[in-house]
Amino acid sequence: MGAKLEKALRNIPGVDVVNVERLNLLGLAPGGHLGRFIIWTKSAFEKLDSIYGSFEKPSEKKKGYVLPRAKMVNADLARNINSDEVQSAVRPIKKEVKRAPMKKNPLKNLNTMLKLNPYAKTARRMALLAEAQRVKAKKEKLEKKRKPIAKEAAAIKAAGKAWYQTMISDGNYTEFENFSKWLDVSQ
Repeated sequence: MGAKLEKALRNIPGVDVVNVERLNLLGLAPGGHLGRFIIWTKSAFEKLDSIYGSFEKPSEKKKGYVLPRAKMVNADLARNINSDEVQSAVRPIKKEVKRAPMKKNPLKNLNTMLKLNPYAKTARRMALLAEAQRVKAKKEKLEKKRKPIAKEAAAIKAAGKAWYQTMISDGNYTEFENFSKWLDVSQ
């Protein structure tokens, strides 16, 4: 009967024929999803007790194998957790949330830096004074270099103005009538 049944069901898509002695979890629940439709023959169902045993007697084919007992009598986990017996033994819900304080960057926040390194205030003051001295020295050095140039520049500027005045006085053609008309200069 088994060989004929296997041949009859072999070509139907989605139907698998499995020997009861070679059952595995992937065959019964592929992908770990329970709920596969299984059809058992009477002889296969009777053979299950001899292969896997029962809660009272061990397996005949597997040495020392006994079906594992259920860890929970009631499988409704939510009901068990919310029961009065469990809730009386559990600590109450923590309502207040304790948050860690915001840490400040000591490189950007002076007060935080002073807590970590009290000498930072003196070091920063010395750095600012040194910077001020460097700026002052640089300014004096530049003024020292620019001073002679300023005197020379003033002399050159004065010479340029004198030359410009001579050019203006040499090119004063306003007294000539034709030229004044051409320049459209009124007297």
